[in-house]
Amino acid sequence: MEKIIKYPHPNGEITVLWKPELCIHAGVCVRRLPQVYKPKERPWCSPENTDTKPLIEQIIKCPSGALSYELNK
Repeated sequence: MEKIIKYPHPNGEITVLWKPELCIHAGVCVRRLPQVYKPKERPWCSPENTDTKPLIEQIIKCPSGALSYELNK
């Protein structure tokens, strides 16, 4: 079964989904939103450091599909 790690945005609009097995560590996420993605920190993903729209725009650019999101109700 595929492992999925969830990082909810505190505004409640979206949850970032990360599939570590798919991640190719291309660094697109870190370059586009360095305030959110900090690979040397734990947790490495801090979605609260940006708004929903730029986060979604960055997630769509993930070359491996390791990052996705779900809209919350």
